Amino acid sequence: MEHYAGLRANVGLLGTQLGDLIRQQLGEQVYQRIEQIRQLSKEARGGDAGQEQQLKQLLQSLSDDELLPVARAFAHFLNLANLAEQQHSTSQEVLAGDAQAAPLAALMQHLQQAERTPEQVAEAVQKLSIELVLTAHPTEVSRRTVIHKLSEIAACLTSLEQQQHEPEQESLRQRMQELIAQLWFTNEIREQRPTPIDEAKSGFAMIESSLWQAVPAFLRELDAKVRPITGVGLPLDATPVRFASWMGGDRDGNPFVTAKVTRQVLLLSRWKAADLFIADLDLLSKELSMNQANDELQQLSEGAFEPYRALVKQLQQQLIYTRDWLAEAAQRDRLQRPADLIWHQEQLLEPLLLCDRSLRECGMSQIADGRLQDTIRRAYCFGVTLLKLDIRQDAARHAAVFSELTRHLGLGDYQSWSEEDRQAFLLRELPNRRPLFPRQWQPSEEVQEVLDTCAMVALHGEEALGTYVISMAGKPSDVLAVQLLLKESGIGFAMPVAPLFETLRDLQQAPECIRELLAIDWYRGYIQGQQEVMIGYSDSAKDAGVIAASWAQYSAQEALVNSCAEAGVKLTLFHGRGGTVGRGGAPAHAAILSQPPGSLDGGLRVTEQGEMIRFKFGLPKLAERSLSLYVSAVLEGMLLPPPVPKPEWRQVMDALAEHSCQAYRGMVREHPEFVRYFRAATPEQELGQLPLGSRPAKRNPTGGVESLRAIPWIFAWSQNRLMLPAWLGAGSALQQAVAEGQQHTLNTMQQQWPFFATRLSMLEMVFLKADAEISAYYDHKLVPAELQHLGDELRQQLRADQALLLQVTHSDVLMEKESWIRESIMLRNTYVDPLHLLQVELLHRQRHQPENNNSIIQRALMVTIAGIAAGMRNSG
Repeated sequence: MEHYAGLRANVGLLGTQLGDLIRQQLGEQVYQRIEQIRQLSKEARGGDAGQEQQLKQLLQSLSDDELLPVARAFAHFLNLANLAEQQHSTSQEVLAGDAQAAPLAALMQHLQQAERTPEQVAEAVQKLSIELVLTAHPTEVSRRTVIHKLSEIAACLTSLEQQQHEPEQESLRQRMQELIAQLWFTNEIREQRPTPIDEAKSGFAMIESSLWQAVPAFLRELDAKVRPITGVGLPLDATPVRFASWMGGDRDGNPFVTAKVTRQVLLLSRWKAADLFIADLDLLSKELSMNQANDELQQLSEGAFEPYRALVKQLQQQLIYTRDWLAEAAQRDRLQRPADLIWHQEQLLEPLLLCDRSLRECGMSQIADGRLQDTIRRAYCFGVTLLKLDIRQDAARHAAVFSELTRHLGLGDYQSWSEEDRQAFLLRELPNRRPLFPRQWQPSEEVQEVLDTCAMVALHGEEALGTYVISMAGKPSDVLAVQLLLKESGIGFAMPVAPLFETLRDLQQAPECIRELLAIDWYRGYIQGQQEVMIGYSDSAKDAGVIAASWAQYSAQEALVNSCAEAGVKLTLFHGRGGTVGRGGAPAHAAILSQPPGSLDGGLRVTEQGEMIRFKFGLPKLAERSLSLYVSAVLEGMLLPPPVPKPEWRQVMDALAEHSCQAYRGMVREHPEFVRYFRAATPEQELGQLPLGSRPAKRNPTGGVESLRAIPWIFAWSQNRLMLPAWLGAGSALQQAVAEGQQHTLNTMQQQWPFFATRLSMLEMVFLKADAEISAYYDHKLVPAELQHLGDELRQQLRADQALLLQVTHSDVLMEKESWIRESIMLRNTYVDPLHLLQVELLHRQRHQPENNNSIIQRALMVTIAGIAAGMRNSG
């Protein structure tokens, strides 16, 4: 595996530097203890049962004081290994030897071989519309300060690769040693739960540190790859990829996201945009020293000796004034906005575009194509608001507003009305010009919060806001209710309102719901030929298991595409994917190409969550590659769409979905001992006590598993390596299909249908990450004896499913065709295994010796959770 020599060298270097620091700070004895644990773990993974037993005994014998440094050592190593892998994916070694490292170039070659015409390619590029929606993560465990230090180490690794002189290399190694020391002496776990504003600031930081550089660099690359084929370059205003956010706007089940918080996030987002453009203009003013200009620029700059510089400095001063006002406004509830702020994108773009026109007219196109072009492209992509903020709220909260109102007006209780009566009421009021809400009405606190949110949306306008997403939507009235609330708030633009279909039942009913809406004349007029629908992956998988959920998602999308096409409406599908397989996660390329044909024609919106934002966009070069992967996959899906499933494939999927759902629900919902087992075998209850995210782990604090959010549900099972939600039901459904003689059809589906091939590939990855032995150890130490039979049954099912999948895919080992993914997971196991065993010991002490519970045990437990999440590469 010479291809990965550079990566192994970097992992070895970082591991050595971490070890040197531990020896220096904690002494030779602690260092040797950690090395002993690492060696025992390596040998145990090699199949040495004696060493495995010795490892468990050693970890059980650690004192409370020893637990924390051991946990921190292994957690830090996993973070450093992840970092080395991220950096390696964009290194010269990989770029030189892996065609897939340059996805745009590979796609253009593929399109030419498939005989797509230059006109077809140009049209597809022009239609590209991808919006990545950054979302907060209830289980995101890394602090921003830790992420920053890791990014600095990555920059050193990149420089080390490029630097040939030994003195400079030694200087870089010293800097890395210093940064690793900073990491070690920084508390990697938050003392307090982050606020929604903290989460929003982490999104701003990702743009500042990575995407600000990556977007114009990526657009240059796209232009360079498209131009030779089509003969046409990207226009200056091209925004094939844009960014939105849920951080500070997602109030579904999060009582900490209020209208006041959302207002503050919107102002801070503008503040960060102004700050970044001020820095850009500072560089431009140093470079645009030319004095030749067209008449328009000469006139606007009042005959200045250096007209470009004069105009840029004037714009910069306006932005500084805007930034200062925004800083004050964010601290105060009410502040009158002056008329001369830079508040709209056009105000930013007009002077920049004038500079561009003048340079080109005066024969200086080469200068226009430099830093000025990058700034203009940032202005089109990020605007003066940096990110468009989505608003998300549960459908029941909107219904509660009208329930309270109709009771006040003596019309009855809206919530008890039929769907027909609700629609009749809403459609009667939507075109009505008189106000609906009486002035003397005093709504409850919860209803007032919904009204305040709508009023704030109306105040901040179209440029700052994205889509209003309705959680747990199921009926047309859920959508119409939001539109009436926005109308009553005085909104001056047609804000997109997207129902989010989350449960299995809602997904199945989604096409009919949208058909009903599109049959309403008022609604058709409101949407102006544009419909957005959000597909829920997390809750549908939690509700029905991955196979049934993924087939329901596919079927719903397919029917929605057809319904909107028949109605002449452009459909944008918004995919609520998480990082894990159990939440719809898959490599971007595979996930996009496994969607139904035609589903990309109206653009693509997709969530990027928590630690996956960091893994995809945490470094500028990594972000460039991730943007290239998205664009190349969407272009391929548009120009070389996957096949329409054959009738016999649909029949197989219908049967797989039905059987897998029954098997999944039979355990999760119907087994009388399952909830007790789940809470004993995983750290689910401890997760809820940790300061990991602003949002509570449960929608209903007193509810059971059904009220647990999908992310901590997945997170808990990944911590004990049973990975249950990502495979339960799938294997038994496949077993039945094979028993019924469907092996040949399954083979054909895998070879010819990307949707099915991706499902099997994701199952393979889950099975490779799952570990029955580790799960059994959790049970042995933590689960009451009368419940342990349940874990035995589940692990027996896991082993049977793994064997069956190898049979179905005709493979000898899991992930046989993805050698690096396989090797990467196996390499991490040496460092993740001790963290699992430590976590079991900590949970055992916490649960069985509560009188000895202390802050060290609490912190060590949090470190193991963070370390295992890093080792698994995704937590939820």
